[in-house]
Amino acid sequence: MRLSTRNQLTGIIVEVDLGAVMATVRVQLDGGDQVVTSAITKEAAEDLGLEVGQAATVLVKSTDVSIGVE
Repeated sequence: MRLSTRNQLTGIIVEVDLGAVMATVRVQLDGGDQVVTSAITKEAAEDLGLEVGQAATVLVKSTDVSIGVE
């Protein structure tokens, strides 16, 4: 599949928390300790068959990106 989304981060699903309507999915990125958390619909998580230990690609497309420094 080809996508226009440029920010594609690969990793392993480390947590899937299914709520009543929404699901929280945490993906540990390859090559480090960074974890990306995504909130998606419960229906989407179930349709995708998301499971802990499964390889996944995180797609980030946004019109607003914030940066913070200390």
